[in-house]
Amino acid sequence: MEYIERNYKILEKRMIEQMETSLNYGKELIDSEIDTGALNFVVKPIIKSFYKYWSNNEAKKGTLEQIKITLDSAKEFIINGNNSKGQLDRIIDRGFLIYLSHDQTSLQCKKDHQNHKKLKVVTKKCFITQVEESILFLNIKDNVNNYNELSRAAFKSKENAYQALKRQLDYNEEGINIVEQDDSILKVPFGKNIILKVLRAGFELTKKNLIEDLDEIFN
Repeated sequence: MEYIERNYKILEKRMIEQMETSLNYGKELIDSEIDTGALNFVVKPIIKSFYKYWSNNEAKKGTLEQIKITLDSAKEFIINGNNSKGQLDRIIDRGFLIYLSHDQTSLQCKKDHQNHKKLKVVTKKCFITQVEESILFLNIKDNVNNYNELSRAAFKSKENAYQALKRQLDYNEEGINIVEQDDSILKVPFGKNIILKVLRAGFELTKKNLIEDLDEIFN
């Protein structure tokens, strides 16, 4: 099953590139928010330093772990060969414990908050969709050399790819909405408005670029 390893590497490379892009968006957006905001000269450098450390260390490390457990879960399901819903559910439940422990939004939120259970449910939905899509990608036996070719082979059409992307984006937005509706869920003592602005703006920018990528893939 060499095609599985080939597809794994192609998909892993793509997911890491998306991670780097998203983190860079965040750095640029938080710099912009801080520079134009009304924060005092003491608070500004604290927030900027915190985000720089977080994005370069915890966020990157955690996201890489999420990518690994997502792809490994999909690979395990395929290699096992059972292909039953029960088997997938067991793999999902086991993998989600690892995925959640590295989820950056969840880690920045209070576990005893009334909305944390809602956030956990949405995060699991995100994980499930990512694993299911990864299974689709890893199963491609066609002769492909890069992500664009792999994506065309997996989805067949731009509309199919868009619907798969939309499902993931909708769950991500649902998670952001939970935090926006009651920012007391956040652990951070100050700068919550900036964090929420960056979270929303970063999501919208990522969403726009991912949708535009479909034009390039299916041109």
